[in-house]
Amino acid sequence: MLDARQFADMLTFSRLVIGLALAWVGFTQSAEALPVACWLLMASWTSDILDGGLARRSRRQAHTWIGDHDLEFDMLVSVGVFVYLAVSGFMPMWLVIAYPLAWALAFWHFGLLASLGKLFQAPIYGYLIVTALMQARITGLAMVAWILGAVIVTWPRFPQEVIPSFLDGMRDVGRYLPWRKS
Repeated sequence: MLDARQFADMLTFSRLVIGLALAWVGFTQSAEALPVACWLLMASWTSDILDGGLARRSRRQAHTWIGDHDLEFDMLVSVGVFVYLAVSGFMPMWLVIAYPLAWALAFWHFGLLASLGKLFQAPIYGYLIVTALMQARITGLAMVAWILGAVIVTWPRFPQEVIPSFLDGMRDVGRYLPWRKS
């Protein structure tokens, strides 16, 4: 019988499948599948919220490989969104080249820090939301509503834990910038 931790890991792993599905939708259905891509991303976000809560409530507090790599699974979804946007023609070619190149350099220099991983994802998701608001208004509004609902449902964890954790991580990155004095 599955316990909460195993179910949480299954939800986390589902984001790998969603990331691959997003790329596949881009290659096979292109721009016409924008609403599908948006709903896949919202499914990913939902699994991300649920898996964390389940893992924290599990009687079994042992770490798992999947749980320890939650960020990487999240980033795979954002790569899937990026591929969808790129192959569907929603992004200019300079951005398709520059964005991954800049992030490859950042990760090479700093490593895979959680705050950088989150920062990597945010512009990609923002780009999809703006694209959806312009091309598929109802779906774009559904995404905005989903985000507002998620903040409300996860309140007060979001302002008390998520935002401070991200800002602390960004401060840590700032300490290692080459133009900053030690």
